Amino acid sequence: MTKLKEETLAPTISRLAVVLVASYIAAQMLSDIASLKIGVVAGFAVDMGTFIYPITFTLRDVVHKVLGKKNTQILILSAGTINLFMAGYLMWAASVPGDADWGLTAEFSAILGPLWRIVIVSILAEVVSELVDTEVYHWFVTKITKKHQWARVLTSNSISVPIDNLIFAFGAFGALPGLENHFLTLPWAVVWQIFTFNLIVKYLVTLLSLPMIYLAPDNN
Repeated sequence: MTKLKEETLAPTISRLAVVLVASYIAAQMLSDIASLKIGVVAGFAVDMGTFIYPITFTLRDVVHKVLGKKNTQILILSAGTINLFMAGYLMWAASVPGDADWGLTAEFSAILGPLWRIVIVSILAEVVSELVDTEVYHWFVTKITKKHQWARVLTSNSISVPIDNLIFAFGAFGALPGLENHFLTLPWAVVWQIFTFNLIVKYLVTLLSLPMIYLAPDNN
C-alpha cells in the first residue's frame, strides 16, 4: 500500500472505528436490557435480547479487521465492564424512592431492577464467547486464509454463538442444585426452548449480518 493511499484511508478507517465501537457497545447494552423479558415468538420461549445480540459477533469481526486483535480484546472487556456498571446503576435507580405523582416506581423496579443471576451470566457469556470469537477469527486469517472474508465471519460465529447460547440459557434459567428457591428458574422444557430458538435466531442473524465484514477495507 502506497503512502498516499494510506493517508487517504486513515481518516475513513478512524471514523469507521468510532462508529463500530459505539455500535458494538450499544448493541451489547440493548440486548442485556431486553434479555430481562422472556417472550413468546412463533410459539417458542425466547429472551428478547436474542434478536439484536448476535449482531455483536459480526461487529466484533469488523472491529478486529479494523483495529486488530489486542484492541478488540480491550473492547470486549470494556463492554463487559460497562454492562456491569449499567446493571449496578439501574439497581440503584430502582431503589431510590419514587415521586408519588409519577406513580410508576413499582413498574420501573420490576422491569429494570436487574436480576443479578441473569446479569452476571449474560455478561459472562458475552465476554467468554466474544473472546473465543476473537481467537477463532485470528486463527482463521493467520493460519487458513486472508481471502473469503465471509468464511472467517461464519467460522468464528459458528463456534462462539453456541458457547454463548449454552452459558446464557442454562446458566441464567436452569435449576441450580440446592438453590432452586433462591434464584429465578424456569422449567427445563422452557430452558431447552430458549436454547433451541436462540440458536436458530442467532445463526439467521449471523447469515444476514455477514455482508457487514465488507464495510471495512481489508488492510491485508
